[in-house]
Amino acid sequence: MKNKLIITIMALAIFLVTGAVPSVAESVDKIVIGHPAALSGKYAKAGEQAVGGIKAAVQWVNTIYGGVTLGGKKVILEYKYYDCESKKESVTSLIGRLVTADKVNVVFSPYSSGLTLRGAPVTEANRMLYMDHGGASNAIFRQGFKYVVQTIGPATSYHQGTLNMLKEKDPTAKVALAYEDSEFAKMVMEGAKEHATKLGFEIVFERTYPKGVTDLTPLLSALKATKPDVILGGGHFEDGQLFNRQMADLDIDAKALSLIAAATLPAFYEALTTMAEGVMGPSHWEYGVKYSEEEAKKAGMTWIGPSQDKFVELFKGAVGSDMIPDYHAAEAGAQVLAYVLAVEKANSLDTDKVREALGDLTFMSFYGGWDIDDTGLQVGHSMVDVQWQDAKRVIIWPKEAQTGKPAYPMPTFASKAKGRKAMGGVGGM
Repeated sequence: MKNKLIITIMALAIFLVTGAVPSVAESVDKIVIGHPAALSGKYAKAGEQAVGGIKAAVQWVNTIYGGVTLGGKKVILEYKYYDCESKKESVTSLIGRLVTADKVNVVFSPYSSGLTLRGAPVTEANRMLYMDHGGASNAIFRQGFKYVVQTIGPATSYHQGTLNMLKEKDPTAKVALAYEDSEFAKMVMEGAKEHATKLGFEIVFERTYPKGVTDLTPLLSALKATKPDVILGGGHFEDGQLFNRQMADLDIDAKALSLIAAATLPAFYEALTTMAEGVMGPSHWEYGVKYSEEEAKKAGMTWIGPSQDKFVELFKGAVGSDMIPDYHAAEAGAQVLAYVLAVEKANSLDTDKVREALGDLTFMSFYGGWDIDDTGLQVGHSMVDVQWQDAKRVIIWPKEAQTGKPAYPMPTFASKAKGRKAMGGVGGM
């Protein structure tokens, strides 16, 4: 109750300071997406991917789809973004600028649950649709916000697939949980603990570590003493790297290590090289997952957007390099498609009408399924698990999405230091 009161007060204060008013006037020339993107600071890697994904989807809508159908006309999308530097105070000020000065029609949230939650009172006060591609915390949707809509899957589901895989392959494994003390990571931990308990796993270690941590030695030393078979944890990119590196330093060998929001990034392997071999991570999307117009027809769902190959091509053009898109890019791009379908369904740019259309919308894109509940929480998208094998990301779960078998147990850090690579099927998996 206290948190809701604080958020309400913040929203009112921001509204009074900015003097912002609801924007429901429909544009016949263009539809503007506003975005306080995290292009520098802690979340820069994920933010760079998100911006590239949005640019790729916008290009597809404008040049291949022909624009958004509105009032019997085709209207182009425009993407307006600023760098919030991964700072909460910048998010609020930039959203105010996007709404009042740039007159955007919709705001896309920045990456991370903390930044997304900080921006929500501003958009709510301005009756502005706030589409969330990077804030997975379930707590965002427990505040009573009307205009927040999620594309990324909820945090509590992140490690459920991982545990399902382990239950099938190693049902007596001892599990350690070690996550960052952030809104997002604590929600992942909550979901992992509940699901592990439900599946009958013994949890031998359960602890969080501070945001911005620079030394995990005390925590990892305590974890090592419990002799876990499986370690689930992490929070974001920087601490994920540190977690992996210091596990190697302390010679902590587990059969499996799965780190959220870090292990799935190409930069993770680039930084750790062979020390990342065998490390897993849950992902909302990976290239190779079989979503297509044909699959949508089989499922009786609407299809929109480019194929996976076309999205990768457009993404590379958007970022000006051969960088491979990861799920941060895919979910941000899929969010553009969701907004386009909702505007067309509502035949309006009015916030309330578009929000209502989003609530009635189900579809499939290259990213997978999309559907939300009454609070705006994403319930239609499924996670996949990936693992680094021979310097490549391999989809290992669920079985229907596999591009390779799991390497379980993963190689020891000592063997990886000598160049050993993780190979799918090790240990009879």
